[in-house]
Amino acid sequence: MLHVLYLVHDVSDPAVRRRIIMLKAGGAQVTLAGFRRSASPIAEVEGLHPIDLGATRDGRFAQRLAAVTKAAVSIGSKLGSMPRPDLIIARNLEMLALARRAKSAFQATVPIVYECLDIHRLMLRDDFLGKAMRGAERYLARDVKLLVTSSPAFIANYFKPFGQIAAPVELLENKYFEPAAVSLNDRTAAEPVARPWRIGWFGALRCRRSLELLAEFSRRLEGRFEIILRGRPALSEFPDFHGFVESEPWLSFGGPYRNPEDMATIYREVHFSWAIDFFEQGLNSEWLLPNRLYEGCRFGAVPISMGHTETGRFLDQQGIGVLLPQATPEALEAALGELEDHRFGELRTRVLARNPRTWSHDRSDCRALVEKLRGLTVAPGSYAAEALA
Repeated sequence: MLHVLYLVHDVSDPAVRRRIIMLKAGGAQVTLAGFRRSASPIAEVEGLHPIDLGATRDGRFAQRLAAVTKAAVSIGSKLGSMPRPDLIIARNLEMLALARRAKSAFQATVPIVYECLDIHRLMLRDDFLGKAMRGAERYLARDVKLLVTSSPAFIANYFKPFGQIAAPVELLENKYFEPAAVSLNDRTAAEPVARPWRIGWFGALRCRRSLELLAEFSRRLEGRFEIILRGRPALSEFPDFHGFVESEPWLSFGGPYRNPEDMATIYREVHFSWAIDFFEQGLNSEWLLPNRLYEGCRFGAVPISMGHTETGRFLDQQGIGVLLPQATPEALEAALGELEDHRFGELRTRVLARNPRTWSHDRSDCRALVEKLRGLTVAPGSYAAEALA
């Protein structure tokens, strides 16, 4: 059984749990180690007891750098009691630095996989800091065996033009995971909920502009549309997230949820899925293909996106969704303000007509992923050294 050491920036991140589920479903044994955003260590994640590397704070770059430096000194002793892994997966740049230290601690040749699912704005600056960050990434990734990323736009706009990683690339989209095999004919979904129309914004809630835009839109429509928020708000990005939501008559926050267990329920309670993010406008936000895109479409929620983004281009290719020309309440009102049942029915039918494997991973995908990772350990020369340049 392939033994994977998974080094992560936040052990309580729901996306970390989803990857662990995929690795285990594919037949891998996983040891989890990483930082936390809580005051106390996390006791359990998907049956695993994480090795605690310390606390970090969201959005505090200097603090996180100090935490990584401290962890680099102690990681050998932290991992000392575990068996040598067959492979190390480093999620994000800071964990790549620790992966190299961990590899040295094991005193053996352990392949490293670099999992990069976001391009931080610091990496794209044209000043000394940005160049230093990119240089550090190139240095730390100089001999990684595989780059795992989630959007072709990350490759086209960052990894390839900057020449960051000279390793094969595995495009692993942020699809919904369902244990059972996804039937090519499974295009069914429950009947949509009754009016008022509901837009669901689920997942990592970090975009203040989206919150304000949706609030103003719901006020303009005077209750014809309700906005349902679920997930983990990045409170560092909002002056008073909970107070703002409570003061808005047609916004509500339903708290966190479990993925994949709660996906069908929460998306079938809404008509539309908000797939827009201005958190790093013009950069990462325009390149990503978010989890909510796949999750919402899997259960028949009609996605709303900006037409010029990677998400918008993807939806346009699929012939589905509502694509906005501008990020304004007026544009959203022009697109949906006169919405009637027959029009929504057409939009939803198009979503449900797509092959469900467009939106979902199943166990066969998990097994294929683990087999690819296993190949890095048993046949290190089996992959061509194809550079991104």
